[in-house]
Amino acid sequence: MPAQAADTESILSQGTTTTIGGRSMSTRGPVFNLDTFSSKDYIVKDFIESLSDSALPISRRSGPASQQAAFDPKPLIRTFEHALARLGSLSEELELHENELSGAVRRAEAQHNQNVESLGRKLEQAIENFQRLDSSLGGVTSDSGDQDSGGNVAVRIGEQLEELDRQRQRAQDAKFLIQCWLEVSEKGNLSTLEDVRRFGGGDGKVRCANIARQLLKISMRLDPENSPQVNGGRAANGAKRRGTQSRYPTRDIIEKFLEGLENDLLEQFDQFRLRDNYDSMRECAVALRDFSDGASVMALYVNQNEFFIEANELLNEEIVGDDESWDRLQDPDAEPPGVEPSLQSLVDRVRETVQKVSFDIKRVFPYHEEVLVRFLQRVFQQSIQQRLEMVLDRANQLSSLAFLRSLQAARSYIAGLVDDLKSHGLTEHPEPVSSQVAATLDQQLDDLFVPYFIGSSYIEREKKNLEELYSSLLLKFTIYHSRRRKMPTTYFASLGQRGKELIASAREAYMERLDSTDLPASQRAMLIRIAGLKETDSEKKDIEVTDEDGRLSLPNAKRMLKWLAEGVGRGLELSGGNETPKDVQALLNLLLSHMGEIYLETALDAASDHAASQENMTKSPPDLTHLSSLRTAISILHLLQTSTQTVLLPLATPNLTIRREIEKATSNTLSTLEAKISTIINRTLDAALAWVSRCLALQKKTDFRPKDDNDSLAAAMATETPACAAVTQFLSRVATQASAALDGRNLSVFLSELARGLRSAVLEHLRKFSVSLAGGLVVSKDMTKYVDLVRGWPTGEELEPGAMDVLVEVANIFVIGPEALRERLRGGGSDSMELRQYVLKREDVGSVGVQAVLSAL
Repeated sequence: MPAQAADTESILSQGTTTTIGGRSMSTRGPVFNLDTFSSKDYIVKDFIESLSDSALPISRRSGPASQQAAFDPKPLIRTFEHALARLGSLSEELELHENELSGAVRRAEAQHNQNVESLGRKLEQAIENFQRLDSSLGGVTSDSGDQDSGGNVAVRIGEQLEELDRQRQRAQDAKFLIQCWLEVSEKGNLSTLEDVRRFGGGDGKVRCANIARQLLKISMRLDPENSPQVNGGRAANGAKRRGTQSRYPTRDIIEKFLEGLENDLLEQFDQFRLRDNYDSMRECAVALRDFSDGASVMALYVNQNEFFIEANELLNEEIVGDDESWDRLQDPDAEPPGVEPSLQSLVDRVRETVQKVSFDIKRVFPYHEEVLVRFLQRVFQQSIQQRLEMVLDRANQLSSLAFLRSLQAARSYIAGLVDDLKSHGLTEHPEPVSSQVAATLDQQLDDLFVPYFIGSSYIEREKKNLEELYSSLLLKFTIYHSRRRKMPTTYFASLGQRGKELIASAREAYMERLDSTDLPASQRAMLIRIAGLKETDSEKKDIEVTDEDGRLSLPNAKRMLKWLAEGVGRGLELSGGNETPKDVQALLNLLLSHMGEIYLETALDAASDHAASQENMTKSPPDLTHLSSLRTAISILHLLQTSTQTVLLPLATPNLTIRREIEKATSNTLSTLEAKISTIINRTLDAALAWVSRCLALQKKTDFRPKDDNDSLAAAMATETPACAAVTQFLSRVATQASAALDGRNLSVFLSELARGLRSAVLEHLRKFSVSLAGGLVVSKDMTKYVDLVRGWPTGEELEPGAMDVLVEVANIFVIGPEALRERLRGGGSDSMELRQYVLKREDVGSVGVQAVLSAL
């Protein structure tokens, strides 16, 4: 019992006493409260561990194991008992606090419910009051049948008051109008109206204008004959007849007053404009609206704008520009420099001015769109149009091409101005412009350029420009061909054989145009440069030309197509889509005439004639230099076809009739040129094979029957026969020239036909000679040479495989024995009878073995 009392005392005093190693040690228990458990960092595990750590003796927690005494649980038990007791007291405190809070919550809820009920009753009362008021204003019939019409009564009273006020105002106006009429008719003045005009401000001036116009109507009805021009006799007679005529010219007085009023308003408007007083300007503009619908004030505002004063100074300046830009403008091979600088500057100034002025117009005029439309019309019809005409006149003085390029550049730049103004919105900025302003801008743009597109004037200019350029480019070519009349002996001489009337007329027309007085000097100099002449050459009747001038030139053909493409693109941009098919047809016909007929057809005819002249050559091999023109001709033909199919034909699609006409004209031209190319190739083949036959005709009979001595046999076997060497050398040269002139399938077809012709000529040639056994070896060597020659040609699939092997097989017939010959002829099938002809040319055809083979056939 004493020990238990001591333990209890320890717990109550929150401390423990422990005896270790004969010494007494006191440990104090943990101290905690409600805040310990309300902390966010509170963890149950950590709390238990802290209790355990504090109850363990220090000696047990540290030091060697040998010095530690036996575990004593009493401090730990006492610590947990103390903690448990403390937790119990804290739980009681928490319960008391919770009860107090619960009671406070219940009291607050009760008070809240009372407040909600009170507010609900007040809201219902307010709603009922509102409904009664609404019913009263709306005149809803109550349950007793009475109608509360207070609201309707108030509305009707307001309407009646407004009507009475309007009647009162009309009565006052009528009184004032009668007073003014009496003044003007009896006194000859408008003093009352003058007072209102002087002291009434902007609204007074507007009222004066309305009354004065009404007075003018009254004067026209009541006093129609009273004017300064009526003599006293007529006035007196009229007074007797009507009895209402005035002694004063009322109409003149009123009109003079209106005129003075308008002038005053205009003067005030201009003064306010100089001071940038937009509000006062707007008052005057409103008043002047009743004078000719505001035409005078709109004209004043537009005419006095600083832009037109500065634009007039610009219009007085001459078109200068640098010489380099003007030279580029008229040079068909140079990129155009763009819009003329002074016109560009003016258009840029217009863009800035219109955007700024449109904002001011909206601030000044209630009818701002009408004013803006007038301003835009003045800008386009006066400033831009005058400068545009000056630029185009200067360009037209240079050349047709300079005019067309200037027209395109100006149209494009001014169209860009119109698009910018539309998108900017002007008075509706940043929204797009209204439909009325947009229509005005489009109409002004069209009106600027309509004179240049009347009828066929534009396309005639394009045709004239292209015809001048083409004629200049082909001048030396046409002169070269028109001079050569005699039968040519060389290829370049044959180029001049085509002296067609078409070429002669084109040359003469060009020279006449060059000498005409209406051709600008700068354009004449440019055409002479394109033609490759000097200024002094144009004065000569006979212009010197060389063989090079008569050749086809791929760069020149590309230049012709480039000039055409520029003209077509310009037409698409300028003339619109309706006339495009017709314009494309006109320009294409011009191209087909010059490039197709004058250029390609002439050169191909010359090459064809030259090829024909080489078929009967006897002393020297045929001159096949005309083949060199085929590659250029085929390239130009391909460019012409591609340009027509991919560029021009799609543009003519909207008009099916014109499209069919273009297709027909193009097809006829291409077919004619392709037929001429085929004719040249065929005549070249004929000339080449004719010379092959002449070379084979030089074959000696002893070539295939050499002597039996070893020296003769060795000499015969050393190389091919002279005839074979001549043929192979000639055909090698032909193949080289053909490869340089043709490509693709054209080359394959040409070489294949040449190989077949060689095969036929050689087979026919062998039938004319008797061949010995040793000569058969010579034949084999020649045939192998022919086969190797053809095998090196790029015939592709045009020549059937093994087409030349028949030459080797025929050569073998002359060297194999009778038994092998019999087997060969047996396997020959239908060819056996043809091979039999070569067997008959064997020198030993009379032998028993060979005769037996022939008999078996």
